[in-house]
Amino acid sequence: VQLQASGGGLVQAGGSQRLSCAASGRTFSSYTVGWFRQAPGKEREFVAGIRSGGITSYADFVKGRFTISRDNAKNTVYLQMNSLKPEDTAVYYCALSRGNWVTSAMRGARTYEYWGQGTQVTVSS
Repeated sequence: VQLQASGGGLVQAGGSQRLSCAASGRTFSSYTVGWFRQAPGKEREFVAGIRSGGITSYADFVKGRFTISRDNAKNTVYLQMNSLKPEDTAVYYCALSRGNWVTSAMRGARTYEYWGQGTQVTVSS
């Protein structure tokens, strides 16, 4: 499985941005996909995840601002980010697991077998 993340860039605080994660694989609809981020000097952290059937999980700091969704016909997962803050600045990574995990497991980086290359999101104040 290969993952390609895209959509990062520079945005002003309060703005919006949509990230995409395109995956290879014939049974994409059954996979769990997550978004993580890592800011300079900080550990990688969970942002959002989505599993088969569209069940989602979010980190508390993005609830109400970010929305994860999937288009199985396009083998793509999206992360719509609204009301962006400077503290959202990070490299965003998408990750994929062939398993169908409960929401608590979606939050763990070890759940995922495959990782994309990351896309930089910079939010200016």
